[in-house]
Formats: sequence, C-alpha cells, structure tokens
Amino acid sequence: MSRILDVATGYWASRTLMSAIELDVFTVLAGGARDYKSLAEQLELHPRGARNFLDALVAMGFLTRDADDRYANTRESRMFLDRTKPLFVGSSFAMAAPRLWGAWSHLTEALRTGEPQYDGAAEGADVFNAIYSKQDVRDTFLQSMAGASAGVAMALSRGFPWKDYQSFADVGTASGVVPIHIAKAHKHLQGIGFDLPPVREPFEAAIAKAGLAERVRFEGGDFFADPLPTADVLIMGHILHDWDLAEKKRLIASAYEALPPGGTLLIYEALIDDERAANQFSLLMSLNMLVDTPGGFNFSAADCLGWLSDAGFSECRVEPLADPDSLIVAVK
Repeated sequence: MSRILDVATGYWASRTLMSAIELDVFTVLAGGARDYKSLAEQLELHPRGARNFLDALVAMGFLTRDADDRYANTRESRMFLDRTKPLFVGSSFAMAAPRLWGAWSHLTEALRTGEPQYDGAAEGADVFNAIYSKQDVRDTFLQSMAGASAGVAMALSRGFPWKDYQSFADVGTASGVVPIHIAKAHKHLQGIGFDLPPVREPFEAAIAKAGLAERVRFEGGDFFADPLPTADVLIMGHILHDWDLAEKKRLIASAYEALPPGGTLLIYEALIDDERAANQFSLLMSLNMLVDTPGGFNFSAADCLGWLSDAGFSECRVEPLADPDSLIVAVK
C-alpha cells in the first residue's frame, strides 16, 4: 500500500523540490547551516507552511537538520542544487515546471491519441522555434540544457580517447557546455557547436567567457535541412529522443555522410534497458517525449545499434557514461 501511495502522490515531492529550487533554498544554504527562524525569514516563508516545507526536504534527503535545529545542504544538494555550482541542474526544473506540468496532466489523452499535449500543439506550433522566438524563454531553455548536460560533458571529456582525433562537432549544442568541457580538457582539439541560428549569441558568449574562441566556433543550421559539419567526431547528446523513427534514422544517416572514413559518432542518451523492465527513468522520459513532442521517444541500446548498422556504421559499442546516460560509439 505504501508504494501505491508514494507513486500516486509523487507529484507532491516533485513540486516541493521545484519550489525549493525556485526559492533558492540550496543556494542560500551554500554558506553553511542556518537556524530555522533566520532561514525562514530570508526565504520569506509564511509560518503556516515553513516548518513542514523545510522538514519535508529533510525527509526527502535534500537537507539535514541537527540537534540545534539548524538546516544544511546534503552532499548531493551542494553539488547539484546550489545555483553557483558548475553541476547545477535546477535550471532543468525551472524549464520543466511551467512547460511540462500542464502537458503531463493530459497524459491519458496522449496515451489514447498519440498526440503531444504542450501549449500550441493542436495548432502545429514548432517546439524549438517557439522556444527560440523569445529571448527569455530561449535563455531559460539553454540553461536547462546546460544543467542536464554538465555531468555528461565532464565524463565525456575524460572517458573518450580524444588524443586520437583532431576535431569534433557537437550537434544541437545549445549554449556549448559539451564543447567547452572537451576543448578545455584537450588543447589540441578544434571544435564546432552546431545549432539553430538564434543560439549563436549565447553560445559565442559562453565560448568567449571560457577563453576558447580561437578553437571553438559556432555553425548555424537546421540539421534536417542543412548538411552537418565535417569533423573527426560528431556528438549527438539528448538529440535523437526528440524525433520519430524516420527522423532518428535521417539524423544518423546525415552523421554518416558528414564523417570521414574512420570518423566516429558519439550518441548519449538515457537508454531503455533491452528487457524494457528496469530503467524507470528512461521509460518515463519516453512518456515525456509523448506529451512534449510530435514523435519523439526513448530507445534501447539494441534499437540504436540496429539503426547505426543499417546506416553503415561499424565497430558500434555501448559504454557507461554518467547516470542516467550511456554512451554509444559508432565508427564509420
């Protein structure tokens, strides 16, 4: 019974964490433990809910409370929920809360119709053009993508044999967190960030701030309308899951065409386990694609390896990367 209750009321915990991020609880506590009264006052919490809110975060494992009634961040919260830290993932939730909350409330309809449920879906509004048409929405989205990819970028910069290559291109680069980590770690590499033209300004600002403008450049384009950049390594991270099967295969074929012989395609995604019975996050992410995209879905390693083989890739393999993502490596 308790498991049923936990799942049925799961949105309670989700909304509590999102509110904590919106209120900057974890950033406020970055300076050290705080007593209840001063913390509640700084966060401008009403007394009726303040104590239960903070203690719920303790029960959920995001805060600790000592014998003197002082609250502090847990190790996980310090690493991932403090806005000042490089691995901050809260921007992902800032994007998800207003955009996806309503769409998920219509999951039953999506399951019956196969149609996305985001605002404007019925009128055929393009998701990414809508996001990039407004600067504030664009910037929030790019921050969310950076938060979702920061850990992967660090792992990818360390776990792949970049010494064997001279150049790379990150397809769907957003604000460039992946090229920044790779280029910083491997000073011989030349890099490209490929994305829609409205991303150029924030990408180039981030690259300049990182001191990489001489080695990493932006290339604007639509990967369904324009050729992909030519480089020794092409990266597609959290890209394929946005699209239907035909579009997934089209992107893989475009990558094969752009790569030189011996070139490598790197794909990272939260893969569904081949038995489709264990990886809850990836299966739920696939439902997220159902409500948020016209045709997107997550997939298993076996699925992707088949598509890569059909496109002509050889020496395909799957490697662990950074939870919840795995890395698929395919050589032309």
